[in-house]
Amino acid sequence: MILKLKLKQFLLFPQKMKKLLIQQLCLAAIYLAFLPLGAQSFLPSPYPHRIILSWEGDPAHTQAVSWRSDTSMQQGFAEIALADASPDFRLHTDTFPAVTTPFSHKGVEAHYHSVNFTDLKPNTRYAYRVGSPDYWSEWFHFSTASKEAVPFSFIYFGDAQNELKSMWSRAIREAALLAPKARFMLHAGDLVNRADNDAEWGEWFHAGGWLFGMMPSIATPGNHEYARVENSEERELTPHWRPTFAFPQNGPPGLEETVYYLDYQGVRFISLNSMAMYTDTAHARLQKEWLEEVLAHNSQKWTIITHHHPIHSAGQGRDNPQFRAAFQPLYETYGVDLVLQGHDHTYARGGNQASGLRVKKNSGPVYVVSVSGPKMYESALSDWMDRVAINTQLFQIIDISGDELTFRAYTVTGELYDAFSLRKQPNGSNTFYDEIPDGIPQRISLPQRIQNRITPQAREDFHQRFLKFKARTAIRK
Repeated sequence: MILKLKLKQFLLFPQKMKKLLIQQLCLAAIYLAFLPLGAQSFLPSPYPHRIILSWEGDPAHTQAVSWRSDTSMQQGFAEIALADASPDFRLHTDTFPAVTTPFSHKGVEAHYHSVNFTDLKPNTRYAYRVGSPDYWSEWFHFSTASKEAVPFSFIYFGDAQNELKSMWSRAIREAALLAPKARFMLHAGDLVNRADNDAEWGEWFHAGGWLFGMMPSIATPGNHEYARVENSEERELTPHWRPTFAFPQNGPPGLEETVYYLDYQGVRFISLNSMAMYTDTAHARLQKEWLEEVLAHNSQKWTIITHHHPIHSAGQGRDNPQFRAAFQPLYETYGVDLVLQGHDHTYARGGNQASGLRVKKNSGPVYVVSVSGPKMYESALSDWMDRVAINTQLFQIIDISGDELTFRAYTVTGELYDAFSLRKQPNGSNTFYDEIPDGIPQRISLPQRIQNRITPQAREDFHQRFLKFKARTAIRK
């Protein structure tokens, strides 16, 4: 009876509405055919979703926002106004038409929209919303950067990758609670596990939710943002990447929005696409030449580089010698301060000098490898490492104030785990200060589930590395 009633109601709909409903049902059927069993669907809808802030240009005068809709939204818009405690701010909005990019991939039909707000005032709070006259988002806020090198903080995440909705969500949400005034987030690759799986991208956005619409993101692609080309062993950047984000296009040709730099309040942030170097050796040469130019003409006090594959690997049995040989000399020659990486699903932090000293002069950057998702690997416990965590989800909060950079790594349950600061000297070099509070033990025991999947010889090798590492790091002066 109910079915008959609903069918009668459907037949009374205008022809245009019936056609739209049938189209949506067909798309849903195709989408669900590609959805893994038990996965939550994140179907496109006419309402704006996957809203995320990023930058195409100068963070003091511009702000980019991207979002997705279904294909019924042919034209998107963004409205912006100076934020005010009075709801009357809505009487003074400017409207920007969006650049709309049709998306069709593996059964998903959608439109991605992007607006780059320009001519903004530095150090100013704005309110904005996106969508179309019948389908607006809620109002969000963001703040432009200052033109001066005033203090700020940002959050750094290693690989999210797996169980994004159920497990990575606690990382990004705990980070936001500990650093609610952080100015942006930095993601060091492997945001998802399967580059072309739309449901995983949906989970990533579900985990961050409204935070992505209030706190901008910087991201660099990892190997899991590269999908296998059909009928080939080659891999290529997922078509989800570029319509999802709006990053600077000041990198080498062919690597747009994956290799780029931007300056934020006295810091130059640089993204390198390490995966592209493995898919095509010419990309390594292009990035090296481009990077040397960017570093040689850098007027910022601090330089932070992010890429997915580590210069010094943290995972057992992993190494990137060609990458290290090509890029580490540039980092040291041009005084790079901090390198933020992922890929190895364990935590390690160290530099170019032997550990065991609370205060030391750095001869190169501090290198960090981290993981924010639940996928965990065995640690190499190598000589370059000063601090290690195994089987631990973390996030990092980095504060920069004048001549001091302060780094804090927290577990996803909010405990401080690692801490150091760099103090810039008049000649541009840094003095390193180990600031780990006494009484916080290193989390370096290998969990039983990892022991169970490795050979007896591998377990013995780990035990020997474990003893050596403990002896080396036992005394901190």
